Amino acid sequence: MLDKLKKELINYGKLAGEKNFTPGYSGNFSARFGDKILITSSGSANGYLSEDELVLMDFDGNLVEGNKKPSSEKMLHAEFYKQRPDVNYIIHVHSPFLSTFACCHIPLDEPIMAENVFYFGQIPLAEYGLPSSMDLVEKTSKYFKDYDAVLMANHGFIVGDKTIKDAFLKLELAESYAQVVFNTKVLGKPVLFTPEQVEEINSLKK
Repeated sequence: MLDKLKKELINYGKLAGEKNFTPGYSGNFSARFGDKILITSSGSANGYLSEDELVLMDFDGNLVEGNKKPSSEKMLHAEFYKQRPDVNYIIHVHSPFLSTFACCHIPLDEPIMAENVFYFGQIPLAEYGLPSSMDLVEKTSKYFKDYDAVLMANHGFIVGDKTIKDAFLKLELAESYAQVVFNTKVLGKPVLFTPEQVEEINSLKK
């Protein structure tokens, strides 16, 4: 089982790298493993992961297995898992369009495309906290209960889901959403769905 999780993180990390979702050394991936967390090690590059760059830690951030330090954002991942028993995988990246909105302190909350309304409702913006700090964990984790995805001011984006495929597809969808919103600002003013139209879209979940 652990070998399977490692292969998933390596494969999806490589895919994220190919799509420029995780430039250079930025970001981190993780997977729930019973009462432990498999997470990328500090200083690793998601697009070029090897098995020895994936380490096992407990929910307090203590290294359990491996020869490298867990990611500096380890407590952010741990808190997401603690709040959301349904989440088994977490992806944190600094993809260009999502990071642009994060750095401008603009949440992605405009209802302009049906799939984004359906899958996200909105993507809120967490206040800035120093990367790897508990302040960042506190400011970001308050959104985990109600949202699968969160923008982190002047930092990046984090998303969690039941499977690695679902988490990655939501990352892909969110980056596209950010790009479309950006493009609509360039062309003029986006035409938003009415509250009634939003309700119709959400009714499709039932």
